Amino acid sequence: MFTGIIGAIGSVSRLQQLGSDWRLTIDSGRLDLSDVVLGDSIAVNGCCLTVVELQKNFFGADVSNESMRCTALGKFKDGTPVNLEKAMLASGRLGGHIVSGHVDGVGSLIESSADGASVRLVYEAPKEIAKYIAGKGSICIDGTSLTVNEVSGQKFTVNVIPHTQKETIIGDYKRGQSVNLEVDLIARYLERLLQGTGSNEEGLNKEFLKKHGFD
Repeated sequence: MFTGIIGAIGSVSRLQQLGSDWRLTIDSGRLDLSDVVLGDSIAVNGCCLTVVELQKNFFGADVSNESMRCTALGKFKDGTPVNLEKAMLASGRLGGHIVSGHVDGVGSLIESSADGASVRLVYEAPKEIAKYIAGKGSICIDGTSLTVNEVSGQKFTVNVIPHTQKETIIGDYKRGQSVNLEVDLIARYLERLLQGTGSNEEGLNKEFLKKHGFD
């Protein structure tokens, strides 16, 4: 699990195909790897990856074809800057929101404008996940936890303060930029709860609540 608070900006050292899958090597930049061991998880642009190679300032992770299809990792080139976050500790602060590192879809930046010292960004999300995005809710964009300002159909807006622009790659985004999106986990589980299992089990509705004492 992650928090959406970026630990450091790194860069792609190499993305190469190994057999039927891929190996991604990352220059960790200022991210401290001294407490990282093989098998640990690190989020790269919001995508949870398992460390399979480890050096002082580099780590390598295997990337499946599924991840390449469902995320923006396939657009990486040597030198591409990336957001990095180590998996959260149970004893640490949850500074952003609960992030799984499982990318729900790839969105795109369609508009960028100044809003005081902040920058206002308008994104378009894939239709299948747009319903999970709510105004004043949380969304993870390339691993960064942000608050949604407004939602209109598949489009949503966020404001990015100067500190976040400096500490993440989001300050360098250009129109048309593809980004990894992860919606709030609670929205997905709530939908499943409302739907029920599709068998004889009822979903969460007025009758269910009344039956269990919530009149």
